[in-house]
Amino acid sequence: MSSLASPKPWYRERWPWLLAIMPTLAVIGGFTTAWFAVTSNDGLVVDDYYKQGKAINQTKERDRNAQTLGLTARLIPLGSTLRVSLAGSIASPTGSLNLKLMHPTRPGDDHDIALVWNGSGYTGTLPKLSSAHYRVQITPEFGNWRLTGEYRPGSEVTLSPMP
Repeated sequence: MSSLASPKPWYRERWPWLLAIMPTLAVIGGFTTAWFAVTSNDGLVVDDYYKQGKAINQTKERDRNAQTLGLTARLIPLGSTLRVSLAGSIASPTGSLNLKLMHPTRPGDDHDIALVWNGSGYTGTLPKLSSAHYRVQITPEFGNWRLTGEYRPGSEVTLSPMP
């Protein structure tokens, strides 16, 4: 008499597991993607495109005003203090300046710094920054001109009006 081997249960075979692994990985990947979508900040989305477009014309006018005045600024970091020297034909450098440090991708890492006149230049407190290249913008208290540039934390930079 010959003996027949009893068949193995399905979970002891390798083919069902090999066929199930790809759909299982797709479900895990879908949950991971959904988790990233819910927990991350999509700060690059702008609500009011029309308002942003109108602001471009005002920005160009401020750049032209800075070019007419021949303005440039030098940012010099001194530890946690930032010193700014302004050059050009400006009437009297008093009052305050607004300095914006804008992170290229994360709006949560943007910083607004008030620069006050101390008799020989403008100074302000420099916050703790990441190692990214920041876009920098300096405007006066009343905003009739603008200087821009790129700033890498810890280095000196010269700002000029956009052409």
